[in-house]
Amino acid sequence: MGGAFGFMLGGPLGALLGVALGHNFDKGMKSLPDDAAGVGDRERVQMAFFTATFAVMGRVAKADGRVSPEEIRMAETVMAEMSLDATKRKAAINLFHQGKSDQFDLDAVLQQFRRECHGRSTLIGMFIEIQLQAAYADGSLDPAEDRLLRYVCDGLGVSELDYRRLERMVRAERGFGGQAGGRGQGRTGAGSRPSLDDAYQVLGVQRDASDADVKRAYRRLLSQHHPDKLVSKGLPEEMMRVASQKTHEIRQAYEQIRESRGG
Repeated sequence: MGGAFGFMLGGPLGALLGVALGHNFDKGMKSLPDDAAGVGDRERVQMAFFTATFAVMGRVAKADGRVSPEEIRMAETVMAEMSLDATKRKAAINLFHQGKSDQFDLDAVLQQFRRECHGRSTLIGMFIEIQLQAAYADGSLDPAEDRLLRYVCDGLGVSELDYRRLERMVRAERGFGGQAGGRGQGRTGAGSRPSLDDAYQVLGVQRDASDADVKRAYRRLLSQHHPDKLVSKGLPEEMMRVASQKTHEIRQAYEQIRESRGG
């Protein structure tokens, strides 16, 4: 079945998936056309998202020259949040290691992944957020990781402005994630409340924004991160818990801002 999934996806992503599942048919995969899928669009995008997520995560982890124990734990945490079965967990680990390899063709992977997403900006945005979370696993964003992530964004059509907005959001979310017992080990420390500045950064608005602007930003982010909507666009169902955690953090940030304003 794993081999069939790889062949249905085709291209460099299909080759990675096939190898990750123990089916080394790299040459045959490269000869397949990109649209050689006998599978529905959503399922195909889900396979592409899963494959690219863990392979690129491995490349980002190695960007600063070594893969730290914290980065490995972050990858394992994402896998745990997805409640992967034994086969998919093994595939995710293998994809992570393929991403670290000197033979990994990042450009080809980004090119195919962008095509598979069909311009779905919310899906690509979620992909970048997951990569940023992994990069921040050791508490900071290394300059080499930052450069690589900007390169990834360029390959996926994400502007520098949007990347910086996502980076600030993920950095601020670490406080809310730590409070919620999720991925982050918040900068505010265990048991303490995230700062109000963090709350505004999560929503991507300034402190002097009007109540209406804050509410609009909140509703827009909730819509962009709604798990069911993301799954319908191609987010693997196993990643719904990741999306749900993000909506929880967005709600926490909004409630903290409302409380500070007497709302």
